[in-house]
This record gives sequence, structure tokens and C-alpha cells, in this order.
Amino acid sequence: MEPIQITPRKLNAAERAVLQKILSTEFPGSVALLAQIDACEVVSQWDEQSVSVDIVPTASASPARDAANGPVPVTATVQGLPGDELPLEGEILIWVAGGYISGIEYAWYGDEMPTKLPEPQRIIID
Repeated sequence: MEPIQITPRKLNAAERAVLQKILSTEFPGSVALLAQIDACEVVSQWDEQSVSVDIVPTASASPARDAANGPVPVTATVQGLPGDELPLEGEILIWVAGGYISGIEYAWYGDEMPTKLPEPQRIIID
């Protein structure tokens, strides 16, 4: 399935909060990736209803030279809400390409696709 291109826009509050939570974890390139947040734009979403998005940096962003391509090396699971059927709802993957943040993926575990990103306090970093 091809991502749905959108008019480039700044990160929304939920996207920013998720990136800050996960990129605040120490790993190679994390400090430089965290510094890119203000210079990121969302350019597509993965499906019409998806909260997973593709991101590109603006010209003002500096690359994280020691960050590997692919998902950042952080396990970020999403706790279910009290009374939910599943104790864990999914996980958040932050993708990197060429030293730049390139996407946020919400990989969910249940049958229904989430309609919004989780609050940062529900993200457990392992």
C-alpha cells in the first residue's frame, strides 16, 4: 500500500510528544535526532485513517551521523488503558534514514487500528 501524500505540515502535539519521549532515551544518535524535532515536517500518512506518518527534515536540520538506518534501537511499548482487553496495545517505532527522522509507526496488537497516538505516559521504554 502506498502512503497518502499530504500537504507538508509541522508535527502535531501528539507526534512531537511521542518523538520527545522515545528520542530522549540514550542511544547512538539520539541527541542529534532529538534536536531535529523542530525541523521536521509530516509529508504522508500510511493509510487514510492511520496515525503512522512519514517525516522529512527541513533544510535547517543537521543529520545524526551515528544513527543507524531503520528503527531506533528503543523498545517503546504502549500500555493498554484500564479495563482494556489487552495489557499492551502495541509499540511505537521511530524510523531513521540517512541520519534523519523519517517516520513514526504505531504498530498495534489488536484488531482495531488506533485513531490517535498514545499519551507519552502510556509509552513504556525498555
